[in-house]
Amino acid sequence: MEKRDYYEVLGVDKKASADEIKKAYRKKAIQYHPDRNPGDKEAEEKFKEAAEAYDVLSNPDKRARYDQFGFAGMSGAAGNGGPFGGFGGGMSMDDIFSMFGDIFGGRGGFGGFSGFGGGGANAHSRYSRGSDLRVKVKLTLQEVATGVEKKFKLKKYVPCSHCHGTGAEGTGGTETCPTCKGTGSVVRTQQTILGTMQTRTTCPTCGGEGKVIKNKCKECAGEGIVYGEEVVTVKIPAGVAEGMQLTMSGKGNAGKHGGMPGDLLIYIEEEPDKELIREDNDLIYNLLLSVPTAALGGAVEIPTVDGKVKVKIEPGTQPGKVLRLRGKGLPNVNGYGTGDLLVNVSVYIPETLTKEEKKLMEEWDKSESFKPNTSIKEKIFRKFKSLFD
Repeated sequence: MEKRDYYEVLGVDKKASADEIKKAYRKKAIQYHPDRNPGDKEAEEKFKEAAEAYDVLSNPDKRARYDQFGFAGMSGAAGNGGPFGGFGGGMSMDDIFSMFGDIFGGRGGFGGFSGFGGGGANAHSRYSRGSDLRVKVKLTLQEVATGVEKKFKLKKYVPCSHCHGTGAEGTGGTETCPTCKGTGSVVRTQQTILGTMQTRTTCPTCGGEGKVIKNKCKECAGEGIVYGEEVVTVKIPAGVAEGMQLTMSGKGNAGKHGGMPGDLLIYIEEEPDKELIREDNDLIYNLLLSVPTAALGGAVEIPTVDGKVKVKIEPGTQPGKVLRLRGKGLPNVNGYGTGDLLVNVSVYIPETLTKEEKKLMEEWDKSESFKPNTSIKEKIFRKFKSLFD
């Protein structure tokens, strides 16, 4: 199924408020809910598509990245369904219900529908989601230009191998919570000056999971997670920029008792290049020519992200001239073309001269060719006059 614009999926304007986005998602989710469309694969895909759109647009950070970078800000390359951001096609129905069921009231039920996590069985995933992890990665200009694969050894919480993440020793190690009867929440009644007030809160006995462990795992003390490490490979797309954040779903800390894992957030930093300056997708190089080369012309080597290239200098090249090398800049992160390399020309005037050099310069000074003509004088006059207009 081809990816569609998230705003189009929910049928909202790009300036829609958080409340409008929430209402639009609720409407789509009820329309395509699996209980209303049993066996309808197309409805199921649209249900997941709406959940993916809501996941991004309901989160201010993700929405800002999507508005700026499109799908590339979510998935590492526009529309490729990669490992970053969104759902990337890897979310199950239980994941969707556990993450977003609460906006419909109750514990994941969708307006009277009971299937797919509407009760206590899967409700714990929402409460036991693992925390996110954050890493910084420094990239050279060459790595930004081509994209790069980086490996991280992360110290993090992982599922306990002894109990397979359940937190219980052996099979059948859990039972329905006696306090909330498996609902995960309790209702408290209070008498106030306004009358009888009822509030629903998370069950203090099971922490909202609906179940309690009878025999806790000896390895993880009933948590279902232990501190370990994991090597994660991240594919960073070409064209990323300083300050951009990529999200790798499910690679954060593991959730307790089989809950959803958190995300891995990758913050991009750029190492300054010794010769090239970045300006959006363009690169800038300051070229310093000798007086003879500027006057006589010739060929000079210019550094690029792909290596050095030779550039022809025309005779009589003036300081301040800008040479443009098309397509020698950086690729757009969304795949919309490549920037240019701009070469700013300056001419080096030596501070000290030998007697022979001074004599030559004095002879040059007498030559008409080395005296600025009227048109050049006018250009200089107009240039400086514009600074004061």
